[in-house]
Amino acid sequence: MVGATLDWTKDLERWLRPFLGRLNHKTRRRMCPAYVSGLIGPGERKSIQPMAERLALGSYDRLHHFISSGVWDAAPIEAELLVQADKLVGGRDAVLVIDDTAMLKKGKHSVGVAPQYCSALGKIANCQTLVSLTLARREVPIMLALRLFLPESWTSDRSRLKRAGVPKAYRKPRAKSEVALEELDRIIAAGVRFGCVLTDAGYGQSASFRQGLTVRELSWAVGIPRHLKVYPADVKMIRPAARRGRPRRSIPNVLSRSAEDMLGKAQWRKISWRLGTKGKLKARFAALRVRVADGSTQWIRDKSKQHLPGEEVWLVGEHRATGEKKYYLANLPTKADLRTLAATIKARWVCEQAHQQLKEEIGLDHFEGRCWQGLHRHALMTMIAYAFLQHRRLATAKRKKKNRRPTAPANSARRTSRHSHAVRPATTITTVPTLPKMDMQRPAA
Repeated sequence: MVGATLDWTKDLERWLRPFLGRLNHKTRRRMCPAYVSGLIGPGERKSIQPMAERLALGSYDRLHHFISSGVWDAAPIEAELLVQADKLVGGRDAVLVIDDTAMLKKGKHSVGVAPQYCSALGKIANCQTLVSLTLARREVPIMLALRLFLPESWTSDRSRLKRAGVPKAYRKPRAKSEVALEELDRIIAAGVRFGCVLTDAGYGQSASFRQGLTVRELSWAVGIPRHLKVYPADVKMIRPAARRGRPRRSIPNVLSRSAEDMLGKAQWRKISWRLGTKGKLKARFAALRVRVADGSTQWIRDKSKQHLPGEEVWLVGEHRATGEKKYYLANLPTKADLRTLAATIKARWVCEQAHQQLKEEIGLDHFEGRCWQGLHRHALMTMIAYAFLQHRRLATAKRKKKNRRPTAPANSARRTSRHSHAVRPATTITTVPTLPKMDMQRPAA
């Protein structure tokens, strides 16, 4: 047990060196590994005081100062996290998942806390909401960014923002999709490699968000509500004859329809996109090319103002065995087949796994401070701890694969296809160990 403990602590020491090199004070370079070790090690509570007691630091003041009130810039550490994450799971076959996660809170003084939708409960609750961006490849996720969303009850109260130490750059009202795009720009600027952006209907229903992804020349697949309007891909713009006066503006030759209605007569096929713990995961899917009704608005015939046709994309429907129906839009190439579309869309689930592990095993939602700086520094340390555990997980999988050394059959060599998709989601799973658990036992004196 002691040997295993020394093994992971030495590995952590080596792995944290690039991060510590970006901290320009020796005390901070000691507190950072201590905090990350406390998050990784055993213990139900991962707040500052219990971790300090388990780490035998004597007083928790230095750990508290490091996270909540110390004067240091987190940006270089955030940048190093992007570098290390890209080394671990970055690549053209990686996906970047945009989502958010809620943390239940009592009271009203913790930064960002307000009655708002809580995904864990599926209803309105008093909580904080963090917008998350997760990089994943071969079902191994690493969290890249966690940024607090501020509801209107906060952005409209300047004194409240000031008391919580919210930086001026974050005080203006912003939708979650705007927060996500800002974090996405930081990730792109750092050179993180991924093939496709995935998100649910909470973000996908926003026309400005989808257009923002397209402007950035990214491949994307997003959930949408069933009532979102689309046009057939072959919609034409016509100019109605004017009886008198100046010519009328061009309008579509057909009216837009809901996504659900558009797929009403489509051909549905049962698709298996990956292996789960209980066998193949399957559902019925259908897809067709459409143009989204998210262009400029205009009066069309005797209807109220309608959105004109926008970008041509894939409309995908999913019918689950439970009877639940889901709808998606994706700007993947026109030659993408239904299996590729389904596998890409369903790759989003890894972020939910990451959220759960960050909370249950590393204590993302255990922070007890009230200020902006402390919350984001704690979140950053949890992301570093999580990335380290994924590093260990991948290293274990690599060693096991190396030890197998299978003999390739003589006829296995084939010419690989030259055709390259923007995204190549895997439909078979490479066995990777679960997130490793660490023991904090120390050798006896």
